[in-house]
This record gives sequence, C-alpha cells and structure tokens, in this order.
Amino acid sequence: MALWALLLTTLTSSLLSLLLFSAAAAVISGRRGRRRAVGFFHPYTNDGGGGERVLWCAVKAVQEENPDLDCAVFTGDDASPQNLSARALDRFGVKLLRPLQVVRLYRRKWIEEHTYPHFTMIGQSLGSVYLSWEALRKFTPQFYFDTSGYAFTYPLARIFGCKVICYTHYPTISSDMVSRVLQQSSMYNNDALIAKSMLLSRCKVVYYTLFSWLYGLVGSSAHLAMVNSSWTRSHIESLWKIPRRTKRVYPPCDTSSLQLLPLERPVRSPVIISVAQFRPEKAHGLQLEAFALAVRRLDQDLPRPKLLFVGSCRNKQDEERLQKLKNRSKELNIDDYVEFHRDVMYRDLVQLLGGAVAGLHSMIDEHFGISIVEYMAAGVIPIAHNSAGPKMDIVLNEGGHQTGFLASSKEEYAETILKVLMMPEPERLAIAAAARKRAQRFSEQKFFEDFEAAVQPILAPKASS
Repeated sequence: MALWALLLTTLTSSLLSLLLFSAAAAVISGRRGRRRAVGFFHPYTNDGGGGERVLWCAVKAVQEENPDLDCAVFTGDDASPQNLSARALDRFGVKLLRPLQVVRLYRRKWIEEHTYPHFTMIGQSLGSVYLSWEALRKFTPQFYFDTSGYAFTYPLARIFGCKVICYTHYPTISSDMVSRVLQQSSMYNNDALIAKSMLLSRCKVVYYTLFSWLYGLVGSSAHLAMVNSSWTRSHIESLWKIPRRTKRVYPPCDTSSLQLLPLERPVRSPVIISVAQFRPEKAHGLQLEAFALAVRRLDQDLPRPKLLFVGSCRNKQDEERLQKLKNRSKELNIDDYVEFHRDVMYRDLVQLLGGAVAGLHSMIDEHFGISIVEYMAAGVIPIAHNSAGPKMDIVLNEGGHQTGFLASSKEEYAETILKVLMMPEPERLAIAAAARKRAQRFSEQKFFEDFEAAVQPILAPKASS
C-alpha cells in the first residue's frame, strides 16, 4: 500500500507542480512579448546522435523557407552561435544559412536521469517543464519547436502564447514497455528487482498506465506533431489522439555523399562497423558478444575481421559504459580485433563507413535508425534488430532485392555476421546496391520536402502577416 500511495502522490504532485509552473508562466507571459522567431528546445546540442542532425536540418529548413523568422536554440551547453554552426557543418555536414541565437539554460540537471533514481520518467518530465519555464522566461518565441521529445513542456509553451511544433523520435511511454513489465522482462528500463516480483511489476504497470494518460494529455496540445517512423506514428496516434495533426517525416540521412563511396571493399581484413551513441539501450554488449562468438566459429584459414565501435558520450555514465565495453573485449580475448572511435568528425565517419562490409545495430524497438540508413547508403550491409523502425520502414526489399538482415539474439547476430563474411562478392555487391537504392528514400532532400510541407501551414500565415 505504501508503494501505491507513493505512486499516486508522485503523479499528483507532478500535476500540481505543472499547474503551478503554468500559472507562473501565465503571469510572466502577460508581461513579455513574443519574438518573431522559432525557438528550438534542444537541451543537449552535443549528443552527436540522429536527434541532433534533425535539429540542424530543421533549423536550415526554416532559414531557407522563412528568412524573416529568427531561429534560436535553447540549450544547456556553453556554446556560441558560431560554435554551433561549425559543429553542424563538421559533425553532420549541414551548413546553416546564418548563425542562430543561443539561449543558455542552467537548470539542465533537472532532466538528467541520475537526478531521479526512481520514477525517472515522471521526474524527467516534470524537470523538463521547469527547464522550459527557464527557457521561455528568457526568450519567448512565436513558435516553440521541441526536437528532443519533452511533451510535458507543450502546455506551458501554449500558455506563453507559442504555437507548438514537435519532432518526436520515439514515445516516452509505449504499449511495448507496458507489455515487457507485464511479462516481467528485465531490460535497461525495467530493473531486475522489479522484473522478479509480481507485485512490483503490477505496481509499475499502474504507474505506466497513469503516466500514459498524462503523456497523452500533454502531447495532444501540440499544434503539429511530426514523427520519424511508422512505429512511432502508430504509438503517438494511439496516445495523443491527434491523427490529423500527426505527420510522418522520415529523419534526414546523409545519403548523397555516402553514395559516392565505391561498393567494392577490402576482403583481406573485413571490417564490421557499429555507429551509435554509447547509451544503454543501444545494446553494444550484445554486439560484442555476438562478434566474439562469430570470430570463434570462423574458419582459421579465413582472415580475422575487425569490429569498429563509433559513437559519442553524453555524460560520465556513457564514458563508464564505454570503458566497460573495452574491458569486456579484453575478457573475451578479442581486443586485438576491436577498435573504439569516440566523437569522430563527419568526414572521418564517412571514411570509416567506406571501408566496412557490414554494420551492426541492436537496439530493441529503435524508433527509426539513422545509422542503418547510413550503412545502406555507404554500401554497408546492415544487420539490424528485428523490431520497430528497422523492421517496418528500413530493411525492406527494394525492387524485389534483399537490402540487409534482421536479427534478435546473440546467436542470430553471430550467424549473420558469418554469413556476410563468407558471402561471395557478387552476392554482397548485389545486396549492397539494393540497400543503397533504398536509402535514397530517406535522403536529406526528402526530409526537407516533407518537413516544409508539414510546417509551412503553421509558419507561413504568421510569417506573411
């Protein structure tokens, strides 16, 4: 009963706090005028992932189509407009038309996971409201654009008088998460202690159910919700219930420069690459175990492959996770065949992709999977997790030809790695060519077209008035 009371108290206090922040914002918004600008709420502008690419491409698209609208970014990073423009170009190859205004946030700790050892989702959601309150107090734009998935900030932005637009990479809560708790499955977002207890699992289901209702309530206040995949759209439409205001816009993937890479690859020392942030949900450990298993099963007379991990670290926890991977590679006696590349420049990433024959991805229910598209565009055969975005949108046949492989378990990944390594060159080239053709569906140009078609009905009336 104490746990039930704690759950209800947490949710009730969250609602009350949200109302208090909103009330305070309403008073402030009456005293401050809104700026003729689009404010991008993106607290981490150095995470190096697909979400950051979406941010810079979205800024560029707004600058191109609405030159009379200023662009500002709300971030907790200490960076100048010039530094951010340089980062967008160096890391992602996105050249902004002009520097954007930077609104520095100092309360970012309230959205960090370690701040909330328990009830992390509701804690971070409430923290995002507080952080957004700081942002909107400092700078109130006409259009509030969330590119990081903080739906609880939308009612607050509307009270400040903003039009709310969001690009949602994945739902904060989903029916899949609830199902796993019901099945008592232990994962990065379901502690083993809870998974082993029927009572605690039932209580967590109640918590998730109540949170889902709250999430749907705040999300429905968006004027426009763009989502990155079919899987994400199905969940957002179910939770937010605004299908007419929900548009699927595939994220921008750099397919143009990657498609210039030759499809032929070195066969003496085949390279397998893994591009992802060093986060728990990316399941790098599974890739390492599968690679070690594949190496052990590989015939001794065949060349030894190399596995390249390429990614970035957001914080100390990610750095510790990276170190554990390095230690684990030594324990598995494969450290001579594994390399780690952290925070590489975009040009270096292109070079690494140009030498790889296969690319690993192992996140369960990955909402989309930009790295998979990058593999395909570069002529790298993807071996992706058999769920969500990769399964529903990306690793599908193109013109009747196979474009890659899907796997779930360590054994399946190992078997597929061996299959690619021992594949005749004509067969590998045929799959790589089909994968490259399919990757064109997710180009930056396609993103700009779909993005502008979605946002212009919101931005254009105000921009032309």
